[in-house]
Amino acid sequence: MPLRLHDTLERRLVDFSPLDPNGPVTFYTCGPTVYDYAHIGNFRSFLNADVLRRTLEFLGHDVRHVMNITDVGHMTDDAVADGGGEDKMAVAGKRLLEAKKSGSLPDGVELDPGDPGAIADFYAAAFVEDARLLGLKVVEDADTEPALMPRPTRWVPEMIALIERLIEGENAYVGGDGAVYFSVASFPDYGRLSGNSIEALREGQGGRVSATNQAAKRNPADFLLWKPDPSHLMRWASPWGEGYPGWHLECSAMAQGLLAPSEGEHAGQIDLHSGGEDNIFPHHECEIAQSRAASGAERFARYWFHTRHLVVEGEKMSKSKGNFFTVRDILAKGATPAALRLELVRTHYRQNANFTLQGLRDCGRMIDRWCRLDEQLAAGRVVPGEGPGPLEAALGGFTEAVSDDLHLARAIGVLSEAVNVSRLDDAAVSGDAARAATERAALRKMDEILGVLDRNTAIEPDADNDLATTVESHIAARAEAKANKDWAAADAIRDELSNLGVAIKDGPDGTTWTRIVE
Repeated sequence: MPLRLHDTLERRLVDFSPLDPNGPVTFYTCGPTVYDYAHIGNFRSFLNADVLRRTLEFLGHDVRHVMNITDVGHMTDDAVADGGGEDKMAVAGKRLLEAKKSGSLPDGVELDPGDPGAIADFYAAAFVEDARLLGLKVVEDADTEPALMPRPTRWVPEMIALIERLIEGENAYVGGDGAVYFSVASFPDYGRLSGNSIEALREGQGGRVSATNQAAKRNPADFLLWKPDPSHLMRWASPWGEGYPGWHLECSAMAQGLLAPSEGEHAGQIDLHSGGEDNIFPHHECEIAQSRAASGAERFARYWFHTRHLVVEGEKMSKSKGNFFTVRDILAKGATPAALRLELVRTHYRQNANFTLQGLRDCGRMIDRWCRLDEQLAAGRVVPGEGPGPLEAALGGFTEAVSDDLHLARAIGVLSEAVNVSRLDDAAVSGDAARAATERAALRKMDEILGVLDRNTAIEPDADNDLATTVESHIAARAEAKANKDWAAADAIRDELSNLGVAIKDGPDGTTWTRIVE
C-alpha cells in the first residue's frame, strides 16, 4: 500500500516515492541542541520522525536515517535568520557555572562550564539515553554507525568547503563586517517553503530579519554563513578569519555529505527532511537555499515533514508555570516509556497536541491491555474460531490508517477494537498454537510502528531520582494540610519545594511539578 504524506513545500498530500527505488530512503531529521535536557515538546517532533521512519520500513522500504546533534552555532534568538543573541552552548556554560558556584549541580555531574565539548558530551549522552528509552531507531543505528548522529563541530571543514562553493557561484559574499552572508536575491525560490517573500522580509513582515549589521549586507534578509569572532567560545580557522559557522549551514553540509549522492541524476538531493514546525523558517528555508545553490538541483529534500507544537494541560509549556517537563521528569513520576511515547504521538502530527497526565494514564492502561494479550498469545491462548483472527483481520485497516498520512489515532482505534475482541478470561484456554502465533505476529507487526510493547516497564529510580520521592512526599503533606485548611502549612511546603528548585501547579487531576531551570 503506498504512503500518502503531507509535503510542507507542496502544501498538499502527495504519494511518497523515493528518488532511488532500488536504494534506501534517505531521511534527515533536525535533532536536539545539546545545551540542556530535551523536553517532551522536542521529543514529540523526534518521535513523529521515528514513526514516519518505522512506517516506511513497515511498508517495505529500507531507510537510512540521520539525526544531527547540534553542539555549536545555534543562537538563542533562532527566529532570526542570522541567529541573534548568544550561542546556546555558551548559555549552558553560564548556567552550569552558576549551578557549580551554588553547589546545585546534580550528584555525580562534574563539568567544566568553560569546556563546551564536555557540556555537549554530557547532554548528548543524556539525550541518547532518553531517546533509547523511548525507542528512537536512529539511536540503535548509531550504535553501529556513529556517523548517523553527526555533530557540527566535526564537520567544519565540509562547511567551509560549502561556503567556498557558494561564494564561487555568487550565491554568497563577504559583507562589510567581514562575515559571510548568503545572498537571498541570488535564489528566486527563497521563501517558498515558509510563504515568506523577500520583499516582506525586507520590510520586517511575514518573518524576522536581524536588526544588526544591516549596513554590512546587500539585503536585510541575507543570512549568516560564517561569523568571524575570535572571542567566541567555540571557533575555528577559516579563509574569513577565526570564527564559527551559521546554524543553518551545518545541516546542509551534514545532510548532503551523509545522504545525498555527489553526482548523477539526483546529486545533492535527499528523500525526506523532518523537524518541528518552528524549523520551517528560518532554518529549513535557509537550508534549501544553501543546498540547492551549491548543488544546482531543483529540490534539496523531495518531501518536507513537520510536526506541530505540543502544549501541556492546554497551556504553552513554561518553566514559570510549572508545566515544563523533560522525559526524566515524566518517568520519575512512574510513567512507563511506552505510555509517554504513545501520549506524544497519538495526536496527528499536523495538529497541535495537548499533553495531559490523564492522557498519559489512559495510554498506560491501553498498553497494559495490549501487553496482557501479547502474553496470552505467547502462551498459546487465543480466541478460537475459523478464518483470520481479530488481530490478523485488523492488520489491513491498521495499514490503511498509517498509510494515510500517518493517521495513528485511527490505527490505534483499529488495534484496540481487535484487542477487545481478542481478550480472554483467565480460565479460557485454547490449544490452537498456530492460530495464537499468527495473532501474536499480527500484534507485533502493528507494534513495529507503535513501538510500545517492549517498553511498558517503569524505570527504577536511581540516586539522581531521590528528588522525585522527596517532592511527592511534600506534595502529599501539602494536600493533607489543605484538606485540614491549614493554609499556612500548605504555603510553607510550597516554599520548601521552591527552595529545592521545584515548581508545583494545582489542577483538576491533582498537583504536578517540575524542576525550575533558570
